[in-house]
Amino acid sequence: MKITIVQFPGTNCEYDTEYAFKELGCTTEIIWHKETELPSDTDLLVIAGGFSYGDYLRSGAIARFSPVMDAAKRYADEGGKVLGICNGFQVLTEAQMLPGALKRNEGLHFISKHHHLKVANSENAFLNKCDVDEVLNIPIAHHDGNFFIDQEGLEALYANDQVLLHYCDENGSSKNPNGSVDAIAGITNKEKNIFGLMPHPERAMEALLGSDDGRKMLEGFLSA
Repeated sequence: MKITIVQFPGTNCEYDTEYAFKELGCTTEIIWHKETELPSDTDLLVIAGGFSYGDYLRSGAIARFSPVMDAAKRYADEGGKVLGICNGFQVLTEAQMLPGALKRNEGLHFISKHHHLKVANSENAFLNKCDVDEVLNIPIAHHDGNFFIDQEGLEALYANDQVLLHYCDENGSSKNPNGSVDAIAGITNKEKNIFGLMPHPERAMEALLGSDDGRKMLEGFLSA
């Protein structure tokens, strides 16, 4: 499986993402944001985490205008799978490839720690190796991870099974670290080929480092 990873000025998780997918036996290629076409053999496009353009204006607000995003939209429109992690999620919402927006964390502090997630929907290419209500332990590291969507949009997300993950504690009870609406940590589009989440599964590949739950999440793409 070929994983193409986008690199913007300020991206800092592209090599973690490359490592994670190579651990799963995938081939990878990191491309610069000024590219106007994706590699023709791309099976999954990943927009990695970091601080694209230093998070000026808003997180992802400048990156959405990079040439590669036009290629990303074409790829997704043709049914290609896209995964946005942390800043990548922010970029996808700014580009209106996913609904909602990511605001400053409630409390205004940068958060960096492991946090539990409860799987809300596993009938998709991303989380098909997980069970509904399964609790995973995945690192978070963000300043603008407060997911917001209005009530009408929230109802549409649930009606279309677009909510993927909720923040929770180790027992699966809601525990919201950043103020996100309904403690939502990840969503997909209606067609279920574009995925965005704030936590970092690529940083949870080895139990020695705190958790290997990220493997199960990313492995879903290999069997989709």
